[in-house]
Amino acid sequence: GIRDVERSRGLGDVYKRQHVYDKLPEPGGLLIFGIPEIRLDKEGIRKGIKELEELGVKFYTSVTVGKDIDLEDLIKKYDAVLIATGTWKSRKLGIPGEDLKGVHHALHYIVDFHLAKYGYKSKDDIEPLKGTVAVIGGGFTAVDACHIAFEMGAKKVILLYRRTREHAPAGREFDTLEKMGVEIRELTQPVEFIGDSEGRVKAIKAIKMKLGKADKSGRPRPEPIPGSEHIIEVDHVLIAIGEIPTPPFEESGEHGIELNKDNTVKTSNHKTTRVKVFAAGDVKHGPSFIGSALKSGIDAAKAIDEFLRTGKW
Repeated sequence: GIRDVERSRGLGDVYKRQHVYDKLPEPGGLLIFGIPEIRLDKEGIRKGIKELEELGVKFYTSVTVGKDIDLEDLIKKYDAVLIATGTWKSRKLGIPGEDLKGVHHALHYIVDFHLAKYGYKSKDDIEPLKGTVAVIGGGFTAVDACHIAFEMGAKKVILLYRRTREHAPAGREFDTLEKMGVEIRELTQPVEFIGDSEGRVKAIKAIKMKLGKADKSGRPRPEPIPGSEHIIEVDHVLIAIGEIPTPPFEESGEHGIELNKDNTVKTSNHKTTRVKVFAAGDVKHGPSFIGSALKSGIDAAKAIDEFLRTGKW
């Protein structure tokens, strides 16, 4: 574990000089607040964080860098700064009715759900999911949204995915979802959310799709089938079509740190375009699996260690 590494390498006071600024009320990020316990044991994450605290790592929680504290001040204060702010902005479908009541972006809903579950937010502030809930997407956030929907009171959950399950990022989970009662409608794409007189979603206008030639993702491009529009009655919608990287500033070039076109931080060996500022995880390479993000953090730590030892950039 962490203690064994410390003893074997003689790290001494290194941990005591590490400070972590976290916008959430508890360290752990999406591992704690973004993934249901049915898929990830939270106690293992909390145990690792506790070990770091006992070794001297200082966690500042409920602090949003760029809002509560200025990134420039942190860069001036520390010998090295690592940006690992992930992907906290949800992609939008960009269709009519997306702002109706009852239409939620799944990641935000899941995080709020866990904030309430762990006592950081009132459960009364989260809208219950009653009746029929439609989840849109084919990734792990969509899978998690299905679990949360049932836990929040949904009677029926329908998963809409514009490709087929063999092309879904979380396609191997679809069989499990079906066993727990989720109705999966493949090759189905929403084109409009329909609201009632009070501005609440009551239905989805969807269209059937067919698979065409491969797009830039390497998967078959979903193409609409004219005349296949149909109505799906729903009470709530959870949109889970991907996330966008969220660095702690808005524009490329702020603080001397450049961004790529996809809003990831531009890096070379985890070094940004600003001396002594590094980046790791999804904010560096875009949405990924846990293993990829962890490896990125380890590689960034090595790059930071080399910089602190040699002073070379």
